[in-house]
Amino acid sequence: MLLSCMGHPLLHEINTRCWLRSLAEEQGRPVTLESVPDSEFDRWKQLGFTHIWLMGIWTTGPKSRSHALHNPSLRQRYTELLPGWQEEDVPGSPYAIADYEVPADLGGEAGLKKFRLRLNGHGLKLVLDFVPNHVGLDHPWVESWPELLVHSSARRDGTFQERTLRGTLWIAHGKDPYFGPWTDTVQLDYRNPATRTAMIQVLRSIARRCDGVRCDMAMLLLNGVFQKTWTHFPANHASAEGEFWSEAISAVKADNSEFLFIAEAYWGLEGKLQSLGFDYTYDKDSYDLLVERRYSEFQRHLLDNPPEYLARSVHFLENHDEKRISSILSLEEERAAALVMIGLPGMRLLYEGQMQGVKIQTPVQLGRWPREKAVPQIEEMYFNLLTSLRKSAVGKGEGKVLQPQAAWDGNPTMQNFVVVQWKKVDWKIDVVVVNLASHRGQCRIWLEEPDLKRHDWEMRDLLGNECHMRSGAEMVSQGLYLDLPEYGAQVFRFTVKA
Repeated sequence: MLLSCMGHPLLHEINTRCWLRSLAEEQGRPVTLESVPDSEFDRWKQLGFTHIWLMGIWTTGPKSRSHALHNPSLRQRYTELLPGWQEEDVPGSPYAIADYEVPADLGGEAGLKKFRLRLNGHGLKLVLDFVPNHVGLDHPWVESWPELLVHSSARRDGTFQERTLRGTLWIAHGKDPYFGPWTDTVQLDYRNPATRTAMIQVLRSIARRCDGVRCDMAMLLLNGVFQKTWTHFPANHASAEGEFWSEAISAVKADNSEFLFIAEAYWGLEGKLQSLGFDYTYDKDSYDLLVERRYSEFQRHLLDNPPEYLARSVHFLENHDEKRISSILSLEEERAAALVMIGLPGMRLLYEGQMQGVKIQTPVQLGRWPREKAVPQIEEMYFNLLTSLRKSAVGKGEGKVLQPQAAWDGNPTMQNFVVVQWKKVDWKIDVVVVNLASHRGQCRIWLEEPDLKRHDWEMRDLLGNECHMRSGAEMVSQGLYLDLPEYGAQVFRFTVKA
């Protein structure tokens, strides 16, 4: 049975600060969200994107920015990437938020409103950040409402001393249970019902200004994870009941049922977050298996997970937290991997610079990209992939990952194949076929089409010039035989032979 789901968005993540700086250099004038050139919107539309994620749009305060300016390891990295960098190149981490307002240098709230109207006018939707686990050092709650924060009356590891309206307290920095604290942030206390109420109000405010949110480190708020992380800080209040996300998502969707929730999530907790209402959760397992070239495990991951789970996952080769994919894979490998990720059911994510072959991972604290020349072969590859797939059923209809079978006894190369069948009402069948291996491979697959046996079929590659004729009866009895070269990546359209 093919899977019918809520949709398969194509999301483009943009580092807002660096992007606007780059546009300003190209245009020879300041560029804010209000004055983004029309060509940007036209390009996103042409490539088939459905959603634009403006990463890093909120206000970072001076205290958190000071951490970014004076951290020795970060300063060393800035010098490596931007020799002669100036303080103006370091706006600080966009995940140490002082206020969920757009700063004036990015265009302010008026600029965001105009940008969203123009984006929606092109048929695209806007995604913004929600950072629920922590706030920046400059957030007003640090002084005025410390009860919402994890704190202690005595010094503890991972805390800093602060004078507040409730006296002098030791306040915890934000963290996850497996790493040290993020010292430019302050940890919110989700055991406190008042914290949950306040953050739901923040979330509802964000939701009035966009069409979806990407929720940073969403699994940290799960009751079990939070308790494990902060058990050494006893709660000073009655603990909240239930899971925060269930309450928060319900509240926002009561205002706008089509509002989109995307979870950055790890540790096998993605399914839990989906059950609490998230529309999509990160598929980090697919990323890890693919870039580590563990192709048979990658295939099993796709086949063993329920189709409903896969279709509510975010598939990516890059985002701002990962190394640039062009620094890991060859051009041929990247083309194959890109078609796999774009060809899977679910949300597909591409990061700014990925389609140009950028190799340098820029720290989020920087507001200017290092200079890199685009790689024409990679630009052409992504342009051809995305524009060709716009004309296909990929990402628009019902998609299912098919099980490749051995082409003959003793041939294990089917383990390196990913095959996804797509079908939309009144469309023909489109099948994504990729051989991820560095050697030729063969397999057989069985298409899921009730009328397959009754017809002969033309099988045409939408990404190339191949065209074959196949007997429906033979495909039913013996399967469809596929033979692809190393890193072979094709999209076959099946139409009934006239």
